[in-house]
Amino acid sequence: MPDAERLSPIHKSITVPWNQSRAFERFTRGIATWWPLRTHSLGLARAETVVFEGRVGGQIRESIQGGVESVWGTVLEWHPPERVSFTWHPGKPAATAQRVDLRFVPEGPGTRVELTHSGWEALGPLAKVARRGYPLGWAYVLCLYADRRHAPVVLLTDVMQKAFGPMLKRRFEKLEARAAALERPPR
Repeated sequence: MPDAERLSPIHKSITVPWNQSRAFERFTRGIATWWPLRTHSLGLARAETVVFEGRVGGQIRESIQGGVESVWGTVLEWHPPERVSFTWHPGKPAATAQRVDLRFVPEGPGTRVELTHSGWEALGPLAKVARRGYPLGWAYVLCLYADRRHAPVVLLTDVMQKAFGPMLKRRFEKLEARAAALERPPR
């Protein structure tokens, strides 16, 4: 993708009532307790858990019924409790990985969690489409992380998932197939 078409990073933040160490631990090692696997995973209803290995080179990995595992990303930087960075490519080859950076900043009695998701160009033809869905996706995920299950974004996203989820999944699969066809070398 030419420089003129570079896509801007997504920036999201949320303040949680936990101290910096607790906020960091919940996002990383405690990810299985709050991540919405039923809607935001590859296995969906068949997803069993997600693991965040706390070390540089550690994987973020989903386990799916039947012994299937899917790597979502790899830890690039591990600096508890201040920050963590990882690649992000759930269900896709590592060559399509974007980057997610998280900072945990003490704020009063709690912590402000700052998320930056960048590197969209690695997705090639799917970059613009994928990036469009992530601002709402990260807002939803961060509200669940913060245990705000009744936040408007959570309630709205839950309704949209039930109403439009299967249709959106089929549409995205068609876009992926079209992008794969564009990437194949001509015969």
